[in-house]
Amino acid sequence: MKTLVICSGGLDSVSLAHKVAAEHQLASLLSFDYGQRHRKELGFAALCADRLNVLHRIIDIREIGRGLSGSALTDSVDVPDGHYAEDRMKVTVVPNRNAIMLATAFGFAAAQGAEAVATAVHGGDHFIYPDCRPAFIDAFQMMQDRALDGYANIRLHAPYVNLTKADIVEDGARYGTQFAETWSCYKGGERHCGRCGTCVERREAFHLARHPDPTNYEDGDFWLEALHRRNV
Repeated sequence: MKTLVICSGGLDSVSLAHKVAAEHQLASLLSFDYGQRHRKELGFAALCADRLNVLHRIIDIREIGRGLSGSALTDSVDVPDGHYAEDRMKVTVVPNRNAIMLATAFGFAAAQGAEAVATAVHGGDHFIYPDCRPAFIDAFQMMQDRALDGYANIRLHAPYVNLTKADIVEDGARYGTQFAETWSCYKGGERHCGRCGTCVERREAFHLARHPDPTNYEDGDFWLEALHRRNV
């Protein structure tokens, strides 16, 4: 199955790219610059494309990103510390982000003659991100079936949608993902902060998967405090 992968440069999407390269025909990687404060992730997507020897495109949608105001990822709003399962993490929602990216990716896939678009949405995102849930994936597929009816038949491939991030670490390791060459932190500093939701989730995932975590965190112990606070 000739597949285009949406790759941010994060652990999930880079692992997905390696999985697709092993199990299907990886057509290309597609990344988006939407003005995210952690746009350094795009460089890690480029590294992934080089390793897998496929074309990598970065689509500039910064003007759209400027209109998606109010998110800690695109606006002058502090990125909160803590676990994703905390309600205050909803400030990291970028409205309609996945719908915008997927619609673009399906257009590219149709033009390239690809058979699928792969996205790395996963179960850990369901709590705060509505466009990462199974219902969204099913509805988007239905919409694209109508949008491309008679022109192309493209599947939305979301193999992680019901899996945890620990499951993704295990899967990524199975396919040789270079975890050190992925970027998760939403704060976009020189090192992973170790405190934001995506850093805490990343650290927890390696722990649960019992896989060595090669990430250099500024605060390597905060995740334990965040997990304790979530479970109290």
